[in-house]
Formats: sequence, structure tokens, C-alpha cells
Amino acid sequence: MGTLYFTRHGETVWNVANKICGSTDVKLTERGIKQARDLGKKIREEKIAIDYILTSPLIRARETARIISEETGIPMRIEEGLREQNFGRYEGTPRDGKEFAKDKLNFIHSYGGGESMLRMAQRIYTVLDEVSKDVDHIYLIVAHNGIARFVESYYSDMENEEFTNFRIHNCQLLKYEKTL
Repeated sequence: MGTLYFTRHGETVWNVANKICGSTDVKLTERGIKQARDLGKKIREEKIAIDYILTSPLIRARETARIISEETGIPMRIEEGLREQNFGRYEGTPRDGKEFAKDKLNFIHSYGGGESMLRMAQRIYTVLDEVSKDVDHIYLIVAHNGIARFVESYYSDMENEEFTNFRIHNCQLLKYEKTL
């Protein structure tokens, strides 16, 4: 058994504007920077044991991880497999669009040039399988809301609708127990 932590990046301009970020590189807001700093302080002050930070290469997650790393002294590295899903034609559109919500229920749909949920699952589960093999270290994954769905589904059964509706707040810290 081991422990894995997960957090979503800090707030971005597109989060505030209720737009789908997906694989579009969007910067943190000042509030997002503060959220990352506060999470780093929490980890340090509460002495939460973490050996390594793995982060998505997208700037919003990478910057969040860098700030947490600076606050805690925990080394970080970029993990390409943690990149957020490419939502194709929906990138930059409203998060609560009805057509997007309907298309998200079709796990093999690539959103007109994006990445399907099934392909993304393969990518994320591969990263989680590798992390789970390392029972000697505790990891913090810094990534995205879409990645959070797959992490949650890796550790617990979910219905399709529950999966598509799963949300994590910016810089919310989730804890999972790894099994062999």
C-alpha cells in the first residue's frame, strides 16, 4: 500500500470566463498563483509526506507545481502523459454547453480533431500504473480537472454520468491509497 495525492492547477483566466481550457495553454490568474502558494504552505505546515511532484506540461499545471515545489522543497518533474485532454472544436467554448455535455457521454468521440476519452484513459492509466508500482515513494500529481476524473475512476468504480460530472476545485488536495 502507498499514498498518492492529486491536485488541480490554480485558477486560470478561462476558468473565470467559464471556458473549456483542454490542451490550450492558459496562464494562472493572481488568485491561481495564491491558491498554489497556499497549497504549498499547507503541505509544508501540515508536514504532508510527499516525495515527488509529477506535473502536466501545460503552463497552468506546471506553474502550480513549480510554486508548490518552491514552497515545500519537493522535487518536481514534467510528465507528458498528464497533459489535459484536447477537446477539439470545444476548446475555448463555454464549459456548460449542452452539445459539449452530450458529446462527453460518448467515450470514443474525439470532438472534431481532439482526443477521445478512451485514448485519454489509456494515457492516464499508464501513468497511474507506473506510479502505483513505486510503493516506496509518495507522489503528488498536479494536473487538470479532466485528469482528476480518470484518477478518481482508477481508484473507485463510477457510472458514466458520475464520471462526466466529477469535479475538483482549483488546488483542492485529494488523497488516494495505492494498492499493489
